[in-house]
Amino acid sequence: MMPLEFAHNTGETPIGTITEVHGPVVVIACHQLPPLRQALYANLDHETYLFEVHQHLDERHVRAITLHRTAGLRRGAPVYDTGAPLHVPVAPDCLGRLLNFFGEPLDEGAPLNKQGFRNVHSRPAPLWDALGTGGILETGIKVIDLLCPFVSGGKTGLFGGAGVGKTVLIMEFMHAIATLHKGVSVFAGVGERIREGHELWHEMQKAGVMQQTLMVFGQMDESPGVRFRVGLSALTYAEYLRDTLRKDVLFVMDNIFRFVQAGSEISSLLGRMPATVGYQPTLTTEVAEMQDRILSTRQGAMTSVQAVYVPADDMTDPAVSAILSHLDTTVILTRTQAGKGIYPAVDPLQSGSKLMDRHTLGDLHYTIAEGVREHLARYQELEDIITMLGIEELSPKDRRIVMRARKLQRYLTQPFKVIASHTGLKGVSVPLRQTLNDCETFLLGQFDDIPEADCYMRGTMAESAS
Repeated sequence: MMPLEFAHNTGETPIGTITEVHGPVVVIACHQLPPLRQALYANLDHETYLFEVHQHLDERHVRAITLHRTAGLRRGAPVYDTGAPLHVPVAPDCLGRLLNFFGEPLDEGAPLNKQGFRNVHSRPAPLWDALGTGGILETGIKVIDLLCPFVSGGKTGLFGGAGVGKTVLIMEFMHAIATLHKGVSVFAGVGERIREGHELWHEMQKAGVMQQTLMVFGQMDESPGVRFRVGLSALTYAEYLRDTLRKDVLFVMDNIFRFVQAGSEISSLLGRMPATVGYQPTLTTEVAEMQDRILSTRQGAMTSVQAVYVPADDMTDPAVSAILSHLDTTVILTRTQAGKGIYPAVDPLQSGSKLMDRHTLGDLHYTIAEGVREHLARYQELEDIITMLGIEELSPKDRRIVMRARKLQRYLTQPFKVIASHTGLKGVSVPLRQTLNDCETFLLGQFDDIPEADCYMRGTMAESAS
């Protein structure tokens, strides 16, 4: 019997009874121990409670995490075995839908016209079927495509503290996948606030890309078991779209740090000794277990974008370091950039990609990207001197570099399509070739006479001139 397809008659024999309830953790006395990760359930007062086995305490007792609110649970309640780990229903009509962790609709629509179930704990695709990363996946976002390009079939992390624009950037990526590449997106909302999820859902509908998007939410007020597993649930749908429907998929996770937090909460509830900075001792394994399933196969490509909250803006945090080790591209969003009015608030000097070499990018792209970085780095070095003594004290050469760097900094800003109704600015998508042409012209000094204001929040420089 598949989880969530419960028979509410209790004619079958219980596997055991609840003996202890500690918040979302329950201890179950069993006649026969179920395997780890097995889904169990109890029916109480016309409510169904689902549990996932996490520990075998002795020959008779297991400790499990409740995947629902625990109000109403009581000692002595009979517990039944579903016969399998948690599965979610899959169907071709899942696109355009808003689902919860169990695959149930949150958008007031009809339940999925399910054509089967998939295990949320599936193994990664076998090595013989897996494909490596490809070339550049263009997003139409100038600063990303130029300085930290996405890898097709790779993993990208958006690092930043609260309020620097990670979610808006993610929405723009999803829009680009639907419009530029005709692919589909699966969004995993891990510990999302209800307001954030509601706004995101409606913004994607306004942008016209919801029909190519599936959203799976495990909200902030739900059990830590849901927040811990909702990423795997969404990933299961992404694998279904890749393997069965043969789609190229963008798998988006916002926010993977909340996945780590939920794992830490569960670890403490299970009585494990915390490790570095209070994180769970299984941190590295849990992150790797999820990341290793994000890969491309012969059936389709899966590219991942993961928002990563950085606690106290500390990039050396153990959770951040564990996530960072799996990524191909790192996009660092900083409060400094946002404070200057530079949006997207990408730090061009801290961000980077494993694709940044001549062999992958080609001589032209690599040379222009390095030239832009050199100008911006030199401007950063000279900022203190300019603040104290003024730009007049610089040599003519440095003055030219600073003026070009300031214009490049403003040129790399961009209005986004998904928030055009909020900003009043028409969103733009700029092809990489045009970005390279404009940046090369900046570096050659052919825009030296153009005011800085004409470079800000524009698409191409041809649009600015018109």
